[in-house]
Amino acid sequence: MPNTDKPKILVVNDDAASLLALTSLLEQWAEESNYDVLSARSGQDALRQVLRHDFAVILLDVNMPGMDGFETAEAIHQRPRSADIPIIFVTAFLADEIDRLKAYQRGAADFLFTPVIPQVLRAKVQVFVALATKNEQLKRQAEKLSQRTTELTATNKRLVREMEERRAAERKSSAKDEFLAMLGHELRNPLSAISSASSLLGMPGAGAESIGRARLIIQRQTQHLSRIVDDLLDLSRAMSGKILLSKKRIDIGPLVSSCLDTFRATGRTAGYQLSSRMNAGWVDGDPTRLEQVATNLIDNALKYTPSGGDIEIAVDTLGEEVVLTVRDSGVGIAPELLPQVFDVFVQGSISIDRSQGGLGIGLSLVRRLVELHGGSVSATSAGSGGGSTFEIRLPRTEPAVVQETPGGAVTVSARPTVLLVEDNDDGREMMATMLASYGYPVLQARDGLEGVKLASAELPAVALVDIGLPGIDGYEVARRLRQHPGTADIRLIALTGYGLAEDQRRVLDAGFDLHLVKPVDLATLLARLAEPAEPAPKAASPANA
Repeated sequence: MPNTDKPKILVVNDDAASLLALTSLLEQWAEESNYDVLSARSGQDALRQVLRHDFAVILLDVNMPGMDGFETAEAIHQRPRSADIPIIFVTAFLADEIDRLKAYQRGAADFLFTPVIPQVLRAKVQVFVALATKNEQLKRQAEKLSQRTTELTATNKRLVREMEERRAAERKSSAKDEFLAMLGHELRNPLSAISSASSLLGMPGAGAESIGRARLIIQRQTQHLSRIVDDLLDLSRAMSGKILLSKKRIDIGPLVSSCLDTFRATGRTAGYQLSSRMNAGWVDGDPTRLEQVATNLIDNALKYTPSGGDIEIAVDTLGEEVVLTVRDSGVGIAPELLPQVFDVFVQGSISIDRSQGGLGIGLSLVRRLVELHGGSVSATSAGSGGGSTFEIRLPRTEPAVVQETPGGAVTVSARPTVLLVEDNDDGREMMATMLASYGYPVLQARDGLEGVKLASAELPAVALVDIGLPGIDGYEVARRLRQHPGTADIRLIALTGYGLAEDQRRVLDAGFDLHLVKPVDLATLLARLAEPAEPAPKAASPANA
């Protein structure tokens, strides 16, 4: 990104003399204050300029023929990208209170009255130029931070672009400055541990025990980095309304129980006094997102409860509501923090326990997802050291005629054959080795064409397909397999580094059954592979090809 980009100021005035006077004044200070000045002779011309450029501030004449200043300001602020551009109205008469109210309702930041006093004009403009320059500096800092690890580069750049487009004006606030500093802290900690462990692996005198510990550290810290990125992306999508729920009638009792089994399988619950009560609780919800809610609450209880503490998890039906309760005997929540515990970034300034790490957005994501389901979430605590109780309430629905078991509690049987289509040799070898260690017969293909050929010859039950493949990409692999009658019923799982809603839609449109974001958690992958295959409409018809 070029460093020569300067903040831009737009002057809008239908009177040629007034326009020349204002632009000439501003250009006197442009080199010293490091900004560019552009002009427009009408409201329509101003809208065209806003489509082409980002502006630090707009000086807008009130009285213009055709589209006046108020209408122009309203049109500028209707576009999401330009909604936060500050506008200073320029008027030749002293505006009364009604005119001022009308201007502020249309997004006015300030007024200037003609004849303009140069010192006043310069002071007002420099404030907004300084804010735009600060935002640009913050953007560059975020980009440098994203380069800390190649595994996070693409995701962090994507996140920065989303945040720039939606929330550029918010970066000037101190809360966002604190969050960026905390993000750097949270990324550097695991990266430092990974770097040290990697160096230990290369030392000639390192013993087997030390090497084993180093590998565990790398695995644990990589998972931590992945959780940070996933939380950031999920929260940004939830706040911008980009999460699309795939609802169906579901009993959340088995779903929560399955989440708990995953924590047990990974050893997270070792050393805790854990009790659960899973009654039937039928809701109309998205199983994946409800799993995310339950997982975040259980993870929160484990994180803030010392080893040996008590954790209780319950699902009950009370009247017209299904209630999920997670209670722990951990560090508790201070009274001043309790009302804000679900707010975004609240832990950036007042943390339950900063030594535990994390960005403090998991509970905010829980609230957003629960609200998308028409439910509510609450937290209670006796204070520091008194433990915490989190309660989720969702609207109850009638049980399904054919009850399903969400989350995948399955019977142990012969493992299905898995085809792994991945062009990265190291990643493919490690994934194949892990699956084989859990009893899955694994076939391997290094590109899309080889994957299609191997699938047609061997007819595996499941195919794990990377999207970014040489030759033909993962989307085309899925389309070809769905078109052929012999391979149309293979269960297709996409592996990709992109996790936005539009990426998921594209994967499903291509014919995949499931979309998993890299790096894929092994416990999650094993749970998905163990789920019984469901007949998909796209498998019966090649319409998606």
